Amino acid sequence: MKVAVIFGGKSNEHQVSIVSGTSVISHLDKNKYTIYPIYISEDGEFYEYTKDVKKVKILTINDKIEEIKKIDNIVDYLKDIDVVFPVLHGQNGEDGTIQGFLSLLGKRYVGCHTLASSICMDKEYTKMLLKANGINVAKGVCVKKYKNQYTLVNNGDYKKVNKEEILEFVKKEYELPIFIKAVNSGSSVGVNKVNNYDDFYNYLEDSFKYDTKVLIEEGIKGREVECAVLGNNDLITSALGEVLANDNFYSFDSKYNNSVVNTVIPANIDEDIIKSVQEVAKKAYQVCNCEGLSRVDFFIQNDNKIILNEINTLPGFTEISMYPKLMENAGISYSELLDKLIELAR
Repeated sequence: MKVAVIFGGKSNEHQVSIVSGTSVISHLDKNKYTIYPIYISEDGEFYEYTKDVKKVKILTINDKIEEIKKIDNIVDYLKDIDVVFPVLHGQNGEDGTIQGFLSLLGKRYVGCHTLASSICMDKEYTKMLLKANGINVAKGVCVKKYKNQYTLVNNGDYKKVNKEEILEFVKKEYELPIFIKAVNSGSSVGVNKVNNYDDFYNYLEDSFKYDTKVLIEEGIKGREVECAVLGNNDLITSALGEVLANDNFYSFDSKYNNSVVNTVIPANIDEDIIKSVQEVAKKAYQVCNCEGLSRVDFFIQNDNKIILNEINTLPGFTEISMYPKLMENAGISYSELLDKLIELAR
């Protein structure tokens, strides 16, 4: 079977995708698949990764991709490929863009299709859809920016505001700490935790560097857990993994550059709460029309209330990433997981 693995991408998660992509290439069974590694540069150009796939090493953050050859016509290149594995995180990869392109070519591919990918990438619409289906989400408000004009979007009410009015609204509605998040971003890029209102404007503008929409959310006090979901119709949910970040919050550095971050798999949580989280994960997966795989992230408050944080349709796929580790705990090795995902794509 001919499998193309696409990684890199025109995204602020480009470097993470390189690590995930080379992890997938190195773990694919070379006896089962003819592997075609495709690298997308940060300016959106397609390249053939010409390194012998049997010698591909798992790269780390900030490693450069070498041994590449430009692909003149990606449509022709993909013509005889059986399954595409888009190991692309963030914009132009996880947001339905590459999925729409592959669907247009009639190609089978791993993971969620266009609609689910685009919904789950946009945190504003994810929250709206989940909330409408009775799933608890963090209290928050969306702010949009066009040039130097701001619009506050609160429960369907659109109001033009200045920055002072945004802060005034936030002070009235939420207690510190709060989070400001770029709506269409992942790996905690463009996410800021506000512990002091003196930092509010700086953090707001920092998040706007990554998107024209940001979410301002209440800080949730509780345990941070993640659940892996696998399947199209018959769904497998993993045990829960708990994040114990040695940082202000689970930031990009915590995820990829901090060796003392701890994840506990399986999380030491009461069985009835685990089952409740797994059921909510399944429901959210189905509500958003997910297929193949997703990692669903939650907070469990001190009163055991379950708050869904976000759904990642193409979660990190490094060897230490939560999704493959959770599946490994469920008895599915990394290589077996790749086989299952390719079969689900077919």
